[in-house]
Amino acid sequence: AVINPPHASILAVGAGIETPVVRHGKVEVRTLMTLTLSTDHRAVDGALGAKLINAIKTLIEKPAGMMA
Repeated sequence: AVINPPHASILAVGAGIETPVVRHGKVEVRTLMTLTLSTDHRAVDGALGAKLINAIKTLIEKPAGMMA
């Protein structure tokens, strides 16, 4: 994703795609998606961007956390 001024970050969200994955030694079909955060490092520290993307990941994987 391309960041256009005056923005400092942009979040690109991919579609959920059913994909075979191995869990506990067994193949299961899981829905996976991509999240890409592009940041202008002059404005946003990369570590802060990583914390943001991890927080979003946690909320998507465990949406009940948004109810608290």
